Amino acid sequence: MKRDTEYARIIKRLEMLANAEMAKGMAWAGIKADKVYGISTLKLRKIAKEAGKDHALAQELWASGIHEARVIACMIDDPEMVTEDQLERWVKDFDSWDVCDGCCGNLFDKTKYAYQKAVEWSSRQEEYVKRAGFVMMATLAVHDKKAQDREFVRFLPIIKRESVDDRNFVRKAVNWALRQIGKRSRALNEAAIETAKAIYKIDSRTARWIASDALGELASDAVQRRLCARKV
Repeated sequence: MKRDTEYARIIKRLEMLANAEMAKGMAWAGIKADKVYGISTLKLRKIAKEAGKDHALAQELWASGIHEARVIACMIDDPEMVTEDQLERWVKDFDSWDVCDGCCGNLFDKTKYAYQKAVEWSSRQEEYVKRAGFVMMATLAVHDKKAQDREFVRFLPIIKRESVDDRNFVRKAVNWALRQIGKRSRALNEAAIETAKAIYKIDSRTARWIASDALGELASDAVQRRLCARKV
């Protein structure tokens, strides 16, 4: 009963915060889910913080199909309780880049299936599922401080393989993964730069864009100084 009351309270609050003009702006930015209320991430984070971690409530919010409710679901779910079946069900529901990125960065990359799904999803054809694979690589490179470099080296051939996918949300995620891996350590920086150079040679406009953009950051003085300062 308490959980049902919390679910109803959150949905009612979302309805009260709905902003049609912001929803239009979100659509312009590529967020075109079926049910969008137009609420800032800052406000959604506040609601999630008040709700606290709650796996069951997260399932209810996700099932609502409401864009903002799904963003909150990713924030409050418990990664220890997330099953592989849930990951597959949710990833198939992705209909916007921000829910995809939020789920991967707030929840999915903290589950025991993270590295497995990064590889599996990267070869799938659905645009948001494939994006999720590369977003996982990017967020793992940032969040998993204990991982060894070899975990990320194995992503580089996959990044090269998929660098010809010209779909906007895929190519940007491939680029993001390459850049984040290359900023993790000096060794990975060298490996990522070599991968970018190899990608640049591919006869593909998308591949050349991914490579040029990544090289511009990874070889920059700012990134090189930070990596030297870490002494890794």
